[in-house]
Amino acid sequence: MSQPKARRGGREARRAQRNRPQKATLPAIVRHLPVLDVLGDEGLEIIEANAETVLAEIGLDFRGDAEVLELWRQAGAEVEGERVRLPRGLAAKLLQTAPGEFTQHARNPRRSVPIGGPNTVFAPVYGPPFVRDLEGGRRYATLGDFENLVKLSYLAPALHHSGGVICEPVDVPVAERHLDILAGHIRLSDKPFMGAVTAPERAADSVAMAELVFGADFVAAHTVLLSLINANSPLVFDATMLGALKTYARANQATIVAPFILSGAMGPVTVAGTLTQVLAEALAGMALTQLVRPGAPVVFGAFASSISMQSGAPTFGTPEPTLVLLAAAQLARRLGVPFRSGGSLSAAKIADAQAAYESAQTLLPALLAGSNFVLHAAGWLEGGLCAGYEKFVLDADQLGMMQVLVNGIDLSPEAQALEAIAEIGPGNHFLGAAHTQAHFESAFWRSHLADNNSFEQWQEEGAQDASQRAFENWQRQLASYQPPPLDPAIDEAVGDFVARRKAELASS
Repeated sequence: MSQPKARRGGREARRAQRNRPQKATLPAIVRHLPVLDVLGDEGLEIIEANAETVLAEIGLDFRGDAEVLELWRQAGAEVEGERVRLPRGLAAKLLQTAPGEFTQHARNPRRSVPIGGPNTVFAPVYGPPFVRDLEGGRRYATLGDFENLVKLSYLAPALHHSGGVICEPVDVPVAERHLDILAGHIRLSDKPFMGAVTAPERAADSVAMAELVFGADFVAAHTVLLSLINANSPLVFDATMLGALKTYARANQATIVAPFILSGAMGPVTVAGTLTQVLAEALAGMALTQLVRPGAPVVFGAFASSISMQSGAPTFGTPEPTLVLLAAAQLARRLGVPFRSGGSLSAAKIADAQAAYESAQTLLPALLAGSNFVLHAAGWLEGGLCAGYEKFVLDADQLGMMQVLVNGIDLSPEAQALEAIAEIGPGNHFLGAAHTQAHFESAFWRSHLADNNSFEQWQEEGAQDASQRAFENWQRQLASYQPPPLDPAIDEAVGDFVARRKAELASS
């Protein structure tokens, strides 16, 4: 009778270990591993020369924004209708005023993150209209789902950033949606967050709400928002993105200028051709921020995926986009600007083996490339159409491993362990060594969700797979969630602003 009881006790202890609150947010990664370069100087010069040819001879369309066209004209570009051709070297010269590294401030100063240099910041999935979990299945995302995912981001130690549109709350009108999203980030987390980009006035609302949190003077002098500006590849920036870019640059807030290329559909099928287009689009967009306001913080973004040549669907974790990512990071370093990449990307529909393999094959290259800001680091499914609850916490668990990996090898005298080797000598084991006893709790990274027990233990505990353990984990996390402190005056000001703007939008 006593043996089963002991096993039950062990089972509950192990389950409690998996679901116990994790330690406080880890600081942004400072990488101690060398980056992986896949192109030598000659190869980089070829891509740079080709990108300059695209800018000078083909040009880009800047649509629906006469002010942008005039800025380019005054800068010396050739403007013909909405087509802009940049003299060779102009974009790179303009970009010299952009900072190589900056800090994005959080309302909790301990959560502020450095963007650029040897630093890597993980942010969650961005933009999916659907969510899924084991109990509710696949469904349109709601504001409740968005708030749940903000809470999980806040609780995840290795997610340094609250992100932006973690999922689209489709139960909220589009015109008002950004207000609830921003209020959710402000109230439910004290990590840094992203601004809205779906209309210039929504970007302006983002800046105004940030001023309520940080103060207008602080926002004017510091970066508190980081926002995603996508090129409409190939070779187009539309009026919506241009309006948001100008709003943030004028407010001295950071933008990520990111071509979004599915090779074979929105760009060439070759790695070199895709890299040329990525660099041309990113150069033009980043240079524009400096025309709007010299010194405005900007990040070189790259999102490139291959497609199935049979179906046209995007594929992830494949070799060619990995090479694009690694080489684009090299190009960003040569320009002296921070670099953004994707993270745990997958075309899988559920958190299965495909999701795990593809996510690993996109996350690890982001680290090896030296990415400074990794978007979609947790929760991405279906090529970005869906945010998965189980996938979210499984990914967040793996981000903790990445944090340890990039610390590199500890070569301190204690880590060299010569005394331990001398203590044990030939033919014995280290389990009882003083060095092992001193370090056994911290020696190795341990997953909160993986099951490393015997088959018998696993079977007795319900034979749960990873998704089932993750389902249990995120539910317990949400049940124990406590919001971070927020000044009641700020909370009231945010609520008043949201109510006022919703009333204005309803009457317009």
